[in-house]
Amino acid sequence: MKRWNSMVITILFLLFLFGIAASGLLLPDRKFSQLENRYLKLQPDWSLHRMMNGLWMDEMEDYLSDQIAGRDLWICLQGWSERLSGKKENNGVYFGKKDTLISRVEEPNERLLFQNVDYVNSLAEQAGVPVSFGLIPTKAAIWADRLPDDAPTADEYVWIQKAYGKSNVQNLDFYQALYSHGEEPVFYRTDHHWTSLGALYGADTIRKAWGLPGIRPEDYRPVQVSDSFCGSDWSSAAAVWTAPDSVERYVSDEGISVTVYPKGEAVEGSLYEEESLQKKNQYEYFLGGNQPLAVICSSHTDKPKLLLLRDSFSDCMVPFLADAFSEIHLFDLRYNHTNVTDYIRDRQIDRVAVIYGFQTFVTDTNMSHVN
Repeated sequence: MKRWNSMVITILFLLFLFGIAASGLLLPDRKFSQLENRYLKLQPDWSLHRMMNGLWMDEMEDYLSDQIAGRDLWICLQGWSERLSGKKENNGVYFGKKDTLISRVEEPNERLLFQNVDYVNSLAEQAGVPVSFGLIPTKAAIWADRLPDDAPTADEYVWIQKAYGKSNVQNLDFYQALYSHGEEPVFYRTDHHWTSLGALYGADTIRKAWGLPGIRPEDYRPVQVSDSFCGSDWSSAAAVWTAPDSVERYVSDEGISVTVYPKGEAVEGSLYEEESLQKKNQYEYFLGGNQPLAVICSSHTDKPKLLLLRDSFSDCMVPFLADAFSEIHLFDLRYNHTNVTDYIRDRQIDRVAVIYGFQTFVTDTNMSHVN
């Protein structure tokens, strides 16, 4: 009887494996995973040379993993199993308190960090206009009280102060601005970005540092545009049990025009892209997501021009700065390698700010393009 039971179980298991393999071969390949918010591997091209050096086998392994039938289900089951087993994290994302998912921050490479600060200093020497520098801490720093007990993560405050100590330009203290409002929803619970409220406090820091009128939160009425945002941390951890975030905007786009340059050619853009709310990554509601270059023009044509070297954190912050500048040029060095000094001169820029999320700045290898 036991032998018969073992045979049945073995046959069922083999049928299961065969079914999974057959489904993967018969079903069309998926190009994009909404759950993981990334493009999936497609079937690699075969050649004898690629086969001999092992490259084809490596790519084929990744392809089969990405295209396995029911991949989303297996990812969700893995997330649940990690959670139910008592583990504190999955894929580098902690299961935090208050239904918060928090990416672990590794200790940065000090050499790369200081090298990037040196590039900022070099830009300031050549720009001929005032340059400011700011690092936006992650929620692991601001919401450290939500981390699981004894969860290791880098001390961002110490590292940010080290970076500012090497800086020869005006430093912007985003850390204190966010920390002093840490009881408020300044970050998304399911995503690594700050919310529009967090960006409001960031913009207020900038405005006060530059002698501009500060921002009074009570003067703004937030408009909720979504209540179903499951961000990057949610995707990484496959934390399907976590409640989604809401997305809000505070500033109207009336009187503001946007031009984006996704492939070098000018295309009409928008401060807010409504269709992005139908996608997995609803943070792309702000400016339509990552752009190599975007130019925001206001009706205040008599005001100065700002160049912002930045990552995606600035996408939801620029609305709070639009009334203070005639033009805001958003320059993403990860995708735009135009000479920055020439750009400042050609576009008659009046002020420059280098503003990055901490995680991006300490790992970015594109800062050399500022010169």
